[in-house]
Amino acid sequence: MLMRSLLLAVLLVGSVHAQPEAGPLTPDVRAALAEEVEVGLHQVLAAWYPRAVDREAGGFLSRFDADWQPVGDQQKMVVTQARHTWTTAQAAIWTGDPVYAEMSLHGVAFLRDAMWDAEHGGFYWLVTRDGTPIPEGDGPIVKQAYGNAFGIYGLAAAHAATGDDDALALAQEAFGWLDAHAYDSVHGGYFNYLTREGEPLRAGLGRTPPKDQNSSIHILEAFTELYHVWPDATLRERIEEMLLLIRDRITVDPGTLTLFSTEDWTPVSYRDSTAAVREANWYYDHVSFGHDVETAYLMLEAAHAIGLDAAPTLAAGQRMLDHSLATGWDPANAGFVEAGYIYADGDPLVVVDATKNWWAQAEGLNTLLLFGDIVPAERARYHDRFVQMWGLIQGYLVDHGRGGWYAGTLDRQPHLREADKGSIWKGPYHNVRALMNVARRLRGEGE
Repeated sequence: MLMRSLLLAVLLVGSVHAQPEAGPLTPDVRAALAEEVEVGLHQVLAAWYPRAVDREAGGFLSRFDADWQPVGDQQKMVVTQARHTWTTAQAAIWTGDPVYAEMSLHGVAFLRDAMWDAEHGGFYWLVTRDGTPIPEGDGPIVKQAYGNAFGIYGLAAAHAATGDDDALALAQEAFGWLDAHAYDSVHGGYFNYLTREGEPLRAGLGRTPPKDQNSSIHILEAFTELYHVWPDATLRERIEEMLLLIRDRITVDPGTLTLFSTEDWTPVSYRDSTAAVREANWYYDHVSFGHDVETAYLMLEAAHAIGLDAAPTLAAGQRMLDHSLATGWDPANAGFVEAGYIYADGDPLVVVDATKNWWAQAEGLNTLLLFGDIVPAERARYHDRFVQMWGLIQGYLVDHGRGGWYAGTLDRQPHLREADKGSIWKGPYHNVRALMNVARRLRGEGE
């Protein structure tokens, strides 16, 4: 499988230069790649399920070592639990297998019975394996809009896959809670951090500012998923508002997302500070190529869902993708690097982290094929990079012996061969979504 995929990649890259006006993905090539991608999809699903299903304590196990043995205390974060619920729902739709539908409803039960705060509403951020809420450090329990968004996301997908009315009802309740407590009617968007009771932390949490791109793009994603099964008027208004906020304000020249912002969406930046201050605050202020290419897709998905003119969103997304390809692409082995920094206006971007994490490559695969298919003028270039990305994934991310994906590409981080396959921050959502989208599009089902 690996040799075939890499050979195909080499042949396809060569065809870009031979026939640039046509692009490398002929119908026969698309069919062959779709078959490979579907094999890869089933390999990922088989690695995770049913072993991740926690039949003893509910929900899904979080952490697995390199050999897929469960390790650690198995704390459960709402993001991971909801992503597993979403993934198994999508697998149920993809395969028609009722076993996946049952797994998704198993996830719904844990979200409802353990992660939802029956007293104050909203989802807890983190609980023990058996569902006891865990406070933020030595402080009180803190909830996040980011986590609540994923709760909505998983529940909406579970309803779509199974027709379960309880899943939809809880998704609607979660949307109402999030909108009532975290929505900013003055400056728009949502505060990310809230008290257990739902009071927004308007100054942020500790050193972390109150608003950010990551919670914003996934709120947009979650609301879009919910809108497919519940086309509510207020929900549609929020989708359009979040789309325009992300596209026209959080995204800045030359095509990157502002990572963190103050309450009124003023960007948090340390570019004018000393090198020591910049280094100390790098987490809050850098270019995240993976998020940029993911957002290019999520914005188009949202625009399509609510019937908004896609042209301005397509242009913004293409600008983000082009900037990532120009400054964050590995020309040697393909793939998007982790992070860059623009020290001053007009200066070239400097790569500050050249590793290539797993989820950014999955998102890149999805976005490159999408834009290659819908931007005819750049079809050959985007398809070329898409094929190279598939070769990178097959050659340096997929564990063909033990299953699943490594946490990062082995060409940059060979030690990850023996690192954990799963954690509360590494489940199968990014790669399953990308592989499903890519397979459908390659077979002409994503037009």
